[in-house]
Amino acid sequence: MATIARNDARINVRLPSELKQTIEEAASALGQTVSEFAISTVVREARQVLHNAQITRLSNRDRDRFLEALDAADARPNAALKAAARRYGKLRG
Repeated sequence: MATIARNDARINVRLPSELKQTIEEAASALGQTVSEFAISTVVREARQVLHNAQITRLSNRDRDRFLEALDAADARPNAALKAAARRYGKLRG
């Protein structure tokens, strides 16, 4: 049975009339209502923010040091890493 999404939440904002006019013009240019434009724009930006928050960015120097550590012939996993690998294996079934 298909479920029907209910629009039961609201976000109210106050903004200068010049910004509202800009938003209305942008929505019109895309053939959208102001609500459709606002929702799609805010959701897209929110998803991008969340995506960026999950990414670790390294400088070139840090990347090189990380890769060197991974390539080190004498590198051995410590107890914490072994425990994490076991937990991961259990999660994957």
